[in-house]
Amino acid sequence: QITTLINHKDKPKRSDKTLQAIQRVGQAVKLAVGRFVTVGEAIANENHELKEEMSVACIEARRAGETIAQLTDVASLDHPESDSHITIFTDKTGVVKAARLLLSSVTKVLVLADKIVIKQIITSRNKVLATMEQLEKVSSFQEFVQIFSQFGNEMVEFAHLTGDRQNDLKDEKKKARMAASRAVLEKCTMMLLTASKTCLRHPDCESARINKDGVFHRMRLALEQVIEIVTDSRPNGENEMAPISIYSGIKEFKNKVEGLRENLCFLSKENLSTMLEVILEHTEDFTDSAYTSHEHREHILELSKQAKMELEQLVSVWMQAQNQKTKDLMEDLEVAILKTCQCMNELKREVHSAATSFASDLLKYHTDHMVLKALKITGVEGNLEAVAEYTCKLSEQKEQLVEMCRLLRHVSGTEPLEITCIHAEDTFQVTGPQIISAAETLALHPSSKIAKENLEVFCEAWESQLSDMSLLLREINDVFEGRRGEKRVYLSLPRPGKHNANLKALKPVKLDTEEQAKIAKLGLELHLLTSDVDSETEKWEDQENEIVQHGQGMSSMAYSMYLFTRGEGLLKTTQDLFHQAEIFATEGAKLASALHAFSDQVHDDDKPLLLLEAEKLISLCSQLQITAKASVQGKSATFTKVDACILKTRNIMTLLCQLLPLCCKLLRKNKAGNGCLKPAPPWREDRIRTGTNAHTPERRAETFGIKSLENHVTNMTFLESK
Repeated sequence: QITTLINHKDKPKRSDKTLQAIQRVGQAVKLAVGRFVTVGEAIANENHELKEEMSVACIEARRAGETIAQLTDVASLDHPESDSHITIFTDKTGVVKAARLLLSSVTKVLVLADKIVIKQIITSRNKVLATMEQLEKVSSFQEFVQIFSQFGNEMVEFAHLTGDRQNDLKDEKKKARMAASRAVLEKCTMMLLTASKTCLRHPDCESARINKDGVFHRMRLALEQVIEIVTDSRPNGENEMAPISIYSGIKEFKNKVEGLRENLCFLSKENLSTMLEVILEHTEDFTDSAYTSHEHREHILELSKQAKMELEQLVSVWMQAQNQKTKDLMEDLEVAILKTCQCMNELKREVHSAATSFASDLLKYHTDHMVLKALKITGVEGNLEAVAEYTCKLSEQKEQLVEMCRLLRHVSGTEPLEITCIHAEDTFQVTGPQIISAAETLALHPSSKIAKENLEVFCEAWESQLSDMSLLLREINDVFEGRRGEKRVYLSLPRPGKHNANLKALKPVKLDTEEQAKIAKLGLELHLLTSDVDSETEKWEDQENEIVQHGQGMSSMAYSMYLFTRGEGLLKTTQDLFHQAEIFATEGAKLASALHAFSDQVHDDDKPLLLLEAEKLISLCSQLQITAKASVQGKSATFTKVDACILKTRNIMTLLCQLLPLCCKLLRKNKAGNGCLKPAPPWREDRIRTGTNAHTPERRAETFGIKSLENHVTNMTFLESK
């Protein structure tokens, strides 16, 4: 809105329509600033240490908004301005000054709000740490139950704060690190409960103490990492050393090689040679690995040798071209560039194949969890010798899985996935010894129910990580095949009273095998529709188009719902599914709003059809919202609700498959010069209106970890109190 005003061109003739439009822009800015400032003032009232600064910034913003509204109050003018009535036409510098003041004060409000968010997270972390110290020192069950109940509530609050922050991080690498830390905290909360209880039950057992200490140590490290990410700092001013993968090395190397087309002198041949050496050094992780097949090892060595030869040829032609730019030499250089890049692509494909085939085979081999089952049985029998035998086998399995994670990191394709691989490696490294200490404790106390429960919890964490690895492997393959990831919404600006609400937990429910079989056909249809929608969005030239982005977001959510029908993915319980359905419906409503805005620009026979389809979309999304929010009780009723949500999601996706090509066709007509679109208006009230919904509950992200954390904390504290 402000840009429209600043760029407004003075014309001797001003139509009523122009004057009204200018006034509407000014009023829209004033209203938007008013709403923004109201939230800022409410935040200030809840945070006294920054109240004065925040209040001053809010006052400045409101004043600037009112000034803009006054200067654009020109709708009633049908004659040249008098000296007594200053407007945008007589004082454009006034609008510029007001706009600068507004942007400056709004930025200040946002920075102060961000400080408050960081302070909330640090305060929450400190409370968690203080309670953890108390938990470590307790000597009675009664005292432990009381403190753990408090600890559970503090962890839920911390999970909410950090979940919102994670969604708002723009750096995908930090977002992945935050997700990894929060996942550790969620899983360790349950481990801390059983490990502490085991230690209280068997205070003289060394293996029980080692088991408990390991959990507390891991939680403290995860809490520390969260604060590092939030405050963008590292202890002792250390710089974070990013691990270099083969994929990222090849990508950078190819960019440098292809840059020679534009500039022959922008880097030295030594730089290119060094970059290739580093890449080839990393391929030794594959060629030296005992788990790389002979065929893959031979191919990688052969391609490494070929890459050196291609680079030598490239450097030779490149040096000649620097001295003499003849047509033949430039053609030879182009051929050398293409051959070098092709060789690197083949090397990338080969290491990807080696890593993913090894991972796939290993994950299939360990799906039966035979070693874990044997540890549980021999532990209950008190057979120390057999437990020692199976702990050795678990250690071997751990080494295989750690090696798998290291190789997958090289071919993960994106920094977030690299970090996920590193997190998985750490999880296997830590959880393996913890399972061993838990099994030893059970073998020493075979009749102990709590020792048996403790081993179960650590084994479940291991099984869960193996399941996550299957999902990670699929994501790595998706990146290799060029599929896009999903976008997220912004959440963590402090809303007045937001984190003070009572946190009510619902009982988590999973679909059993029979229910998954019943819903499989519907899930498959949903999967096919997501593929169709992805195909349609890829046809759009402008991938940043609002309609495309909403379509991609809905497709990603629908795919998550399809995975749920198979018992896979991030949606673990029916509550997760219903929460996802609500977000999906909200995204559909936003798409409908974007379609209405788009239809305002359309001069075409298709406009009535576009509006009709948009209305259908609103109706279907409304129905899904109602279904997802409806309260049900009992297994049968819950399954019926799941079925209805998937069915309504499928109907929306079917409609989306019709809408996307229609909108794409209208845009193409416009580019072809058929005039189906009129110029976009200089102001967009719908943008202002949608801004008011920025802090509604529907904007909550898919904080599945929080949901399950709330659930098991509530259930555990209830059971403990009994």
